[in-house]
Amino acid sequence: MTTTGESVESGARGAPGGPWWWARRRSMVLDVLIALASVVECVFEGLDFAGEAGIPSGAGVSLGVIVGSVLVLRRRWPIAVVLVSIAASAASMGVLLTVIGLYTMAASGLPRRVTGVLSGMSITGTLIVTVVRFQRDMAKDGYHPPFWVAALVAVLMAVGITVPPTLSGLYVGARRRLVESLRERADGLERELSLLADRAEERAEWARNEERTRIAREMHDVVAHRVSLMVVHAAALQAVALKDPQKASKNAALVGDMGRQALTELRQMLGVLRSHEGQGTGRSAGAADPLPLASVAAAASAASSSASAARAGAAAPSGSSASDAATAAGRGIDASAPPRLRDEAIGGPCLEELEALIEQSRAAGMVVDLLVEGAEQTYAAMVETTAYRVVQEGLTNVHKHAPGAETRVRLARRLGEVAVLVENGPSDRAVADAGLPSGGNGLVGMRERVASLGGGFVSGPTDAGGFRVSAVLPDQAARREQAARAEREATAEQAARPDQAASSNEAARSEEAVPSEQAVRAEQDGRSDEAARFGQPAASEQAAPLPTKPVADSLKGRGPAA
Repeated sequence: MTTTGESVESGARGAPGGPWWWARRRSMVLDVLIALASVVECVFEGLDFAGEAGIPSGAGVSLGVIVGSVLVLRRRWPIAVVLVSIAASAASMGVLLTVIGLYTMAASGLPRRVTGVLSGMSITGTLIVTVVRFQRDMAKDGYHPPFWVAALVAVLMAVGITVPPTLSGLYVGARRRLVESLRERADGLERELSLLADRAEERAEWARNEERTRIAREMHDVVAHRVSLMVVHAAALQAVALKDPQKASKNAALVGDMGRQALTELRQMLGVLRSHEGQGTGRSAGAADPLPLASVAAAASAASSSASAARAGAAAPSGSSASDAATAAGRGIDASAPPRLRDEAIGGPCLEELEALIEQSRAAGMVVDLLVEGAEQTYAAMVETTAYRVVQEGLTNVHKHAPGAETRVRLARRLGEVAVLVENGPSDRAVADAGLPSGGNGLVGMRERVASLGGGFVSGPTDAGGFRVSAVLPDQAARREQAARAEREATAEQAARPDQAASSNEAARSEEAVPSEQAVRAEQDGRSDEAARFGQPAASEQAAPLPTKPVADSLKGRGPAA
């Protein structure tokens, strides 16, 4: 019986060949069978009513057929079926019609007050008809029972016919609506999960693209410089091969060293990538964790330090080892550890290796001056690595776009930040161009690196016909340490002078410790302005925005392009 009382909405599709309110063929067959049973019942009751009322039997049969067949419409018009059953109760017919009609009405989802009113009308009609018929039938047999007996029989009859189907219909309707709501909720959750899966796939694709970009940037930083120097030394080797065999031999050795260093860098970076892939496969067959950038940076660090060691083998081996040991000691790392592990712990090339980097460019024929300002101090590993990469990219661009240009590198160590500048003059027309290609990605990668640390980066041509690259990098760890030191000093001063108001100092320290978002943005914009002014000889000389590719081609004789 659960198929009866189905909602009108569920029958909108219709059964083939039947009225549209029948959702399924089974429901149509069930309704027709119930209607036939009701017609048979009403026909017999119509004959009895015709005999009692003194009307033709055909009229009673017709009335029974009409009343009984109303059940066919119970799904479409449940209220009309109940009203017909109430009216038919006056003729003592339609018990099945009343039961099925009340059940369908209660299960159809009509307002409770409508169901209650129609159920009350059905009970009232059944009570009246039952009392009258009971007293009349008892009088025919010569019995005259008390009125309360007739009333009791009528109440039992009315309650038995009306209440069970109504309660059953209410239960089935509530259960059906609950199932529908759960189904809709499940469908909604499925759609939401599908949407979340799509978004997760988009985020994963974005993360993969971001990781590819970072790996490409790392490979550009650690390999492009070496390859550029190899090309420069190869050109010099070709120029002096017959004139100065000793210098040609030296240049050939330098080319070999640079090539081996580049291969070492590539091998170490690929080793990091493959080892991470093997660990991910062994951990979970379906897992695809993104490669941490720190691993790539560690590989770059190992390659850079290995290059420094190889170069020092021909120039100053003891000085390089002392520099690595000093760097490791300055960062709290055991200097007796293997070089690769020590370099991975350090996290990348540091500022102490700038002199070696500049010596490589000097060996390739570049005139480079290094100016260091400020007391020697140690910054965070990523800060020093980024500053090193900025100088490296600036020197690489000079090799590419301004051969023979005089270059100056400036390093300013400050409390809580470090600033670097690479500026070159116009290229020397007498020096042959090495013909190094440029993809225009180096300065873009440097800008991304500096921005990720909250610093400012500016690059562009100068009025003298050269090119300038400058960056200001904050050291958040040093600033936090400085703030903690200032807080300790303020606490000690407050303890020494207890008469001072503690609340004002606490408020001032909290304001300094928790800057607003506008203050952070203003500070980063200020670093960009400072990077633009850093190293300018005149106030009229302003840093230009990042040149486009055509501008880069036009600056071939002036200085490095993007």
